Amino acid sequence: MTSVVDTTAIGKVQRPRRHVRTLTGYLPEKDSEGKEKWPRGDEKVWKNGLRGLDAGVPSITKSIVNHVQTSLARQPHEIDNFGAYQAAALSVRDNLIINWNDTQLHYSRTAGKRAYYLSLEFLMGRALDNALLNLGLKQQYTEGVDKLGFNMEDLLAQERDAGLGNGGLGRLAACYLDSSASQELPVWGYGLRYRYGIFQQLISPDGQQLEAPDPWLDNSNPWELPPGDYERAVESSNSAAAITSVLYPNDHTTFGKELRLKQQYFWTAASLADIMRRFKNMGRPITEFPQYVSIQLNDTHPTLAVPELMRLLVDDEDVPWDAAWNIVTETFFFTNHTVLPEALERWPVPLLQNLLPRHMQIIFDIQKMLSCTLTQISNRRLFLQSVERKFPGDRERLARMSLIEGSRKVNGVAELHSELVRTTILKDFVEFYGISKFGNVTNGITPRRWLDQCNPGLSELITKTLDIEKGVWLKDLTKLEGLLDYVEDEDFREDWAVVKQANKERLAHYIQVTLGLSVNTKAMFDIQIKRLHEYKRQTLNILGVIHRYLKLKSMTPKERKTVTPRNVFFAGKAAQGIISPSWFTIRLIVNVARVVNSDPDTKDYLNQEVLIPASDISQHISTAGTEASGTSNMKFCLNGGLLLGTVDGANIEIAEEVGPSNVFFFGHLTPAVEDLRYQHTYHPVPVEQKSPALAQVLNEISSGCLATGACMSRNLLNTIRQGDYYLITEDFDSYIEALRMVDEAYNDRKSGLRRASGPPQSSDRAIQDYAQEYWNIESTKVE
Repeated sequence: MTSVVDTTAIGKVQRPRRHVRTLTGYLPEKDSEGKEKWPRGDEKVWKNGLRGLDAGVPSITKSIVNHVQTSLARQPHEIDNFGAYQAAALSVRDNLIINWNDTQLHYSRTAGKRAYYLSLEFLMGRALDNALLNLGLKQQYTEGVDKLGFNMEDLLAQERDAGLGNGGLGRLAACYLDSSASQELPVWGYGLRYRYGIFQQLISPDGQQLEAPDPWLDNSNPWELPPGDYERAVESSNSAAAITSVLYPNDHTTFGKELRLKQQYFWTAASLADIMRRFKNMGRPITEFPQYVSIQLNDTHPTLAVPELMRLLVDDEDVPWDAAWNIVTETFFFTNHTVLPEALERWPVPLLQNLLPRHMQIIFDIQKMLSCTLTQISNRRLFLQSVERKFPGDRERLARMSLIEGSRKVNGVAELHSELVRTTILKDFVEFYGISKFGNVTNGITPRRWLDQCNPGLSELITKTLDIEKGVWLKDLTKLEGLLDYVEDEDFREDWAVVKQANKERLAHYIQVTLGLSVNTKAMFDIQIKRLHEYKRQTLNILGVIHRYLKLKSMTPKERKTVTPRNVFFAGKAAQGIISPSWFTIRLIVNVARVVNSDPDTKDYLNQEVLIPASDISQHISTAGTEASGTSNMKFCLNGGLLLGTVDGANIEIAEEVGPSNVFFFGHLTPAVEDLRYQHTYHPVPVEQKSPALAQVLNEISSGCLATGACMSRNLLNTIRQGDYYLITEDFDSYIEALRMVDEAYNDRKSGLRRASGPPQSSDRAIQDYAQEYWNIESTKVE
């Protein structure tokens, strides 16, 4: 007998797709009196079996041993540090899941508005220590693992860093989730769990960056719930597995572009499906979607969510086009993170037509709607028609504004950056909509990870000095202003210096163990930690190092003894798969380090390495107007480091908090940048005339004395001598003068105290700005 096919069912899902958490977000059934009914079995037996948090040392050790026996299937004589880490992490995860379940039930019962943060990166960092600190169980678990014969620091060192981010964007997203939880805000984050994530950086003998996969999931990850059906489906398809294989596939090939587009669509579609599922559980009409859902698009990566939500509303929910577009524009909020054109997502139309034909059709329909060609749309005053009426005859403006505009509000991430967004890339929209649609939320960092966790000595000193509970001042950094009362206190200054020196010793030990290099811990620690890019100007830093080296070489031994010894640290990765000036900068850094560190005349006064975590001075020296915000500046300042930087990004707001005398500023200001670039192009002045000191440095590199290689030197130096888009020649002399002022101030320990006492930007403040001024959500305490 032949089978009969139901033609109406073709193309439809045969059963609801499920994942491991599908059954969450539901409430128990209620009886006729409105009371919740126990779902099954003996309620008393169930409740007797439900466990609470393991907060005491005996219950903690019992939990860890239980996981050794059952989860790891091992005996005490078979456990090493890594196994002990896994068992301890699973025990901590048990506590987190108990809290997580209570939180989910609470939000389902209160049925309030929620916000969803879509970010292609979440650089969460190691989880065990952070979880213990947030649970308030660090001391109990430390004592428990000690009783089991292990050291907590050894176990913490076993954890692999989750490779789910590239740098500042991912770390910011992680800070916002931390702050949302700490501020008890109903916020969910959606990203991708990459198999490899950001690459592992290696350095070749000639100083070149090499890239290897970072297999952070080689061993089972104790922080993940058991995989659902999706995992098995992915395993059956290599092409599907590739979607979550790596963060940021190389898009310089057609295959890479397609993979990147698939990755971003898979992520936004899956996120919206889950958001829609959660909304439908509330039983509200679809027209109320924006009243219960706000979605923040973290940069341009998740913008496919706009046509995808239109598709869901129009195709799946049968919402009329006008009403659907109104829902979309009331739901989404967009954060811009850069004014650099190359950082904005662009997709070839043929690629979108081939891969996502329905979405391409929706995009075209939106463009038609906005350009007034869909006359059937309910006589509304359409977008570009209104533009023409407001700015008659301005055809260039019409061309610039013929794009999708699907967000309720748009924000930049520092005051200067937001002003540049309003006056440059979105100027036309500001003039049309008015200023209220375009705001600013300066980025922030979580003090729980970036002070309490990474610098426990300083955290304890602050708690003792202020006589305030740690949990209080960590959520209100303005209380750090109380440290100003102790600037002249000799005991406090001594304690401060002891903490700083201990951190420098810890870093020196790490460098000795990992790199085999000795570091003078009495010298100044000068650090730049940033993604390698031309605008961040690591090149300016290394050229300054060479200038200092040449100056030291010209001194007599007696003169050198008056120089402040300095260790210079660089940390960062250049973009993978691209031969760029940043690659040549890495090679220059490595080769200069070999020369400087081995020179008997200078090695006691100037040392340079390529790995870090503690500072006396940190450098944030981007060309003015190019750094959107920066957050590493905030992290260094929060830990008592001085700041050397340009008047750019969040450097400006940090200086406003602590006073400009506590920040070493240099370089041209943003309004001068474009004119200087114009002069470089049409009226160039030789470097020898503009900055003889820089010319000497460039000539030294060209001569081959620093063993940098002719090809590398030529490629890098040409970017400076010809064009100099990032204004190294313009800012070099000012930079050297700022370094001189840093040397003079270094021995004044009170400068460090004043620098750290001002409250740097906290992600707790930032997330409340989003909650109140953008998403319209409220903190709600989980009982």
